[in-house]
Amino acid sequence: MQATSVDGVTFGQAISVARKRQGLSQRELAACVLKEDDGGAISPQYLHDIEHDRRSPSSGHLIRQFSSALNIPDDYLFALAGRLPDDIELGTVAPENVVRAFVQFRRAVEE
Repeated sequence: MQATSVDGVTFGQAISVARKRQGLSQRELAACVLKEDDGGAISPQYLHDIEHDRRSPSSGHLIRQFSSALNIPDDYLFALAGRLPDDIELGTVAPENVVRAFVQFRRAVEE
């Protein structure tokens, strides 16, 4: 799996750096990130695989959990994960609005 990167940083690297900055172990952070289906915590091994870019978060819910636990903007994490937030359904958005949004996005990141 090729990790998506923004400014040379992958999703896993961003999670790892933020976790270490907060002084959390993988076990401690994993206990804070709850799965959507059963509400149980993710495993430390799953977190380890994410941090080493062997796996990516399986849902927008998990991305938001990481965002909340590590105080990282969720839009940034969605970009690193190479995903659109779940609340954006491309099938319901006019194609010209998608194009306009990406043009604005490209201009903003080039500044």
